[in-house]
Amino acid sequence: MIAVEGYQGLRVGVLGLGRSGLATCAALMEGGAEVCAWDDSPEARDKANAEGYGTVDLTKQGTVEGLDALITSPGIPHLYPAPHPVIAAALAAGVPVDNDISLFFQSLENRDEPPKVICVTGSNGKSTTTALIAHLLTVAGRDVRMAGNIGTGVLSIELPGEGGVVVLELSSYQTDLARRLAPDVAVFTNLSPDHLDRHGGMGGYFAAKKRLFTEGAPARAVIGVDEVEGQYLATQLAQSVDDTRVIRVSSGQKLNGPGWSVSARKGFLSEWRGGKQAHSIDLRPMAGLPGAHNHQNACAAYAAVRALGLAPRQIEAGLASFQGLPHRSQLIGEKDGVAFVNDSKATNVDSAAKALQAFPKIRWIAGGLGKEGGIAALTPHLGAVRKAYMIGHSARDFALQLGDTPHEICETMERAVARAAEEAEPGDVVLLAPAAASFDQYPNFEKRGEAFAALVQDLLGR
Repeated sequence: MIAVEGYQGLRVGVLGLGRSGLATCAALMEGGAEVCAWDDSPEARDKANAEGYGTVDLTKQGTVEGLDALITSPGIPHLYPAPHPVIAAALAAGVPVDNDISLFFQSLENRDEPPKVICVTGSNGKSTTTALIAHLLTVAGRDVRMAGNIGTGVLSIELPGEGGVVVLELSSYQTDLARRLAPDVAVFTNLSPDHLDRHGGMGGYFAAKKRLFTEGAPARAVIGVDEVEGQYLATQLAQSVDDTRVIRVSSGQKLNGPGWSVSARKGFLSEWRGGKQAHSIDLRPMAGLPGAHNHQNACAAYAAVRALGLAPRQIEAGLASFQGLPHRSQLIGEKDGVAFVNDSKATNVDSAAKALQAFPKIRWIAGGLGKEGGIAALTPHLGAVRKAYMIGHSARDFALQLGDTPHEICETMERAVARAAEEAEPGDVVLLAPAAASFDQYPNFEKRGEAFAALVQDLLGR
């Protein structure tokens, strides 16, 4: 745990008592703050009380005005579509509102030898890129801690030793609110529409991501330039076309200008510096990194650790041993020449499109709680789909958008897996890439992926 200093003797509210909220309570108390914890959920409050964090009803009129600061969890709206009532009261009273990411960077300010910090943000690929960076550094012998949006509250970690690195995945909710952002290396993977209600539209969403670079002023910025927003951000950060503080990253286009770039085309990663190729890696045999979208993740991770001085051969060894993350192009198993891949994390059309481009012959399981626009935008990416098996609340709506693609309304995961397995031929991939949220049938995408994996394991006789 990291003790947060600077709040000794102050009354600090903590709103939201999930994983990061409880870690924030502990870190503030360790630093001498008086913590006033609150969550709208009685169950969360009971858990906090059981762990020794006394709760105070911050919704009670006049309570927030007595705080010196309010620390809020990322899932709680602070501006759009409307601030949570406690945050609204803090804003009206002039009480500073912050989050645990900011407290983490504050805790590093007075340390003689703080660890290097790499932060990863973007719309898709954040978790895989974050985990891959941590893996590459670990394989190279560095002391690494991984936290943030990927699963561990940043204030609950122990800081690494000398020469160590902290790798953080940051969502737009986290970058938007943090008052302090100071990474050594910041990574922008890509941008596609998501969480627009929380940011007042696409411009607000991009602005939230951009803060990591404009407010954080990293020594090195790794920028995915396959979208116009990334191209814009890279040019805003660079002082000249050959400014090596900005490393441009792409999958699909060749980058070989006078600056520093890492790109992947046709399965080969290439690093270019000063107009000369510095290194090349064949990504095609890397089982944990299938498809162009994972090749983009590999390029971003390669660039980030190169910025910290890792040698290309060290990185190549780490890429080869990376096993991937659950629910993200995860190979569950194979039987009779048919592969079963779990990409339950593909909850929007952009991430589903990337999954659909990763394999040549697909039996596609999709559906759930559809998002605005359904799957109409996936029409150009259905060429490899031999048949679609629709599940969940949006099954019939999705089917109407499939055009001439063969499909079947299965409704349940059980029937979809059974039918896809029954009809699959050698060389096919049974791919779960829902292009929808899970909440109609499962509490989260993890549980949906676990259900798919369990059904496949039964088919494989494991």
